[in-house]
Amino acid sequence: MRRWPVIGAALAVLWLFVNGVEPAPMPLAGAALSGLAVGMPIAYLFRRFYASEIAIGGLLRSIPATVIYLVLFLTELITANVDVAYRVLAPSMPIEPAVIEIPLRVESDAAITTIANSISLTPGTLTMDYDGDRNSLYVHAIAGRERDLVVAPIRQWEGYALRIFDEERSPTDPVPDPDADTEETPNGDTDGGESNGK
Repeated sequence: MRRWPVIGAALAVLWLFVNGVEPAPMPLAGAALSGLAVGMPIAYLFRRFYASEIAIGGLLRSIPATVIYLVLFLTELITANVDVAYRVLAPSMPIEPAVIEIPLRVESDAAITTIANSISLTPGTLTMDYDGDRNSLYVHAIAGRERDLVVAPIRQWEGYALRIFDEERSPTDPVPDPDADTEETPNGDTDGGESNGK
């Protein structure tokens, strides 16, 4: 199926949320039509910037993982808001900022961008940079000394992003070590310390 009509419909739905339409049949139908009138031409005009076809089966299979990703993100968003508010209001101001390198298993631009934006939208963390050679994000954290607490929710998001974006690796695969020495194997291939690129 062609991708641009799906993107146009998604833009129309986004239009409904942005406008805050009254949940009554007539206003909802009118806003949906105006959203389609705006979304479809935009999606058609920019169709060259994304793949022309979309696999409906793959899209449907990714829905459960997408829902879980959103639930996990919203849970972490609420938890992080409370945590940052506590740190700001606490008399001792327990703030220990640090920059953490987080190697990734995801490799597609869409998956990396989704995770990077999720990190930046969560209070207390900010994605500073991405190193393509190391496939790592550099994250500034307000509680950087507690590295495991910062990395844990990101690993959860990444596990579901691997399914959503149909990546080669699976959620059970180990995280690649960007510092692993590349050694020459007998058949002339390089081995980064993990078999099959994992």
